[in-house]
Amino acid sequence: MSPTALTAVLIGPMAAGKTAVGRELARRLGEPFADLDALIVQEAGKPIPQIFAEDGEDHFRDLEAQLLAVALSTRTGVLALGGGAPIRPESAALLRGCPVVLLQVDEQIVQARLRRAQDRPLLSGEDPLRRWREISERRMPHYRDLACWTVDSDGSPPAAVARRIHDLILEREAKVSP
Repeated sequence: MSPTALTAVLIGPMAAGKTAVGRELARRLGEPFADLDALIVQEAGKPIPQIFAEDGEDHFRDLEAQLLAVALSTRTGVLALGGGAPIRPESAALLRGCPVVLLQVDEQIVQARLRRAQDRPLLSGEDPLRRWREISERRMPHYRDLACWTVDSDGSPPAAVARRIHDLILEREAKVSP
């Protein structure tokens, strides 16, 4: 499979703001936006917590990998991935050569976001921040390995983070253009 026609693929830990930043980046670029988690919900016909509860994480990850492969081969614009999507070796292989942007986020920002969100099955139970930290630390080497760029979302509004990513894309295009 050849590299995607996507302008940017956003990866990073849960609650990094990939969806909000991705929407804003797509708007800035005048391009379509897709969120892999939303594509999964659409395909499954039920929300992610329900998929986890009824079908299990393995089923979710299989569906995630399948839909990522389809999205990478058929979509244009900006694609935001769930935190676990780039971890599978076959998914990582598909992401190589794509314009991957790693969004990093401060733990304090995540803590505030987790208080507002109850839809993260991997973080349910006691001490969701500790679970987030463990999962993020385990996944971060995979993210860094795939990233063309790393952008700190540092609690900035999505528009400011999208602007930074847009500038990186423009710099890359200027280097490629004769």
